[in-house]
Amino acid sequence: MVKDRDNINIYEFRSKKKINFKMIAIILIAILLIICIILTINNISITIKEYEVYKQYETLSSVLKYQEEERLKKIKEEEEKIKKERNPILTDLGRQNIENIYTSDKKRVFLTFDDGPSPVTESILNTLKQEKIKATFFVLGSNVDYRPDMVKRMYDEGHFIGNHGYSHVYSQIYSSPQAVLDEFNSCNEKVRNAIGNPEYNSHLFRFPGGLPGGKYASLKQEAKELLNQNDIVNIDWNALNGDAETNDLSPEFEMQRLSDTVGEKNSVVILMHDAAAKSVTAETLPQIISFLRDKGYEFDNFYSIIK
Repeated sequence: MVKDRDNINIYEFRSKKKINFKMIAIILIAILLIICIILTINNISITIKEYEVYKQYETLSSVLKYQEEERLKKIKEEEEKIKKERNPILTDLGRQNIENIYTSDKKRVFLTFDDGPSPVTESILNTLKQEKIKATFFVLGSNVDYRPDMVKRMYDEGHFIGNHGYSHVYSQIYSSPQAVLDEFNSCNEKVRNAIGNPEYNSHLFRFPGGLPGGKYASLKQEAKELLNQNDIVNIDWNALNGDAETNDLSPEFEMQRLSDTVGEKNSVVILMHDAAAKSVTAETLPQIISFLRDKGYEFDNFYSIIK
């Protein structure tokens, strides 16, 4: 047994051991290389996927950007369209329409409110919105200063904003024909600022106190001619609710005056007031509208006249 042990070749054993270490090293290196290759391939795959996601995001972002640009473009086009529709242009047809305002084959009525905006304007606008009616407001420039938001709402909701001058002080307005034109221009500027439309011009004036008769009748006629020369026409009324006649108002009084003055006319321009002292008018407005509907009238405003 000892002999066999003595015959062991120690060098051969050491040589084999060295060969095993090399193989292990080679195998480890191979494994590391494989791992590196796998990791590299995996990283490349992740990078490709991330790039594809990025490209998808970039494409989606471009689509969304294009859609947003198109949306804003359409909004701007719609705003320009509305702005154009709400910028009255006085043509020969418009002048003719004003001259023939009280003549119509169909029953139509124009609700007009003077002297606003006022503390009751919101109530009037709420009723008109609920009833889906477009009216005409002859505003005072001095009152526009205090309630520009109400004038903007009138404009935005499609009501026609006419011009009633700036001050409503007769001695000032009717001091000369030029003073009347100046009053119109001052009010018009206030309206432009309130509605944010620097091109707006109603081309429509209502003389405080009306055009005919009175102390300033002669000067008003001269002023009318000067206004015409500046593409401004005027309009009065052929029916009223009586709120210009007294501050001691009641719904019964207003409805009776309305019935008496409307009569059987086909084309009616009704004088009413948008003023704190005339708050009964705002309260009675639903009843006024119902009365006119029952008589078969269609409601109109001066956008269909000034064109």
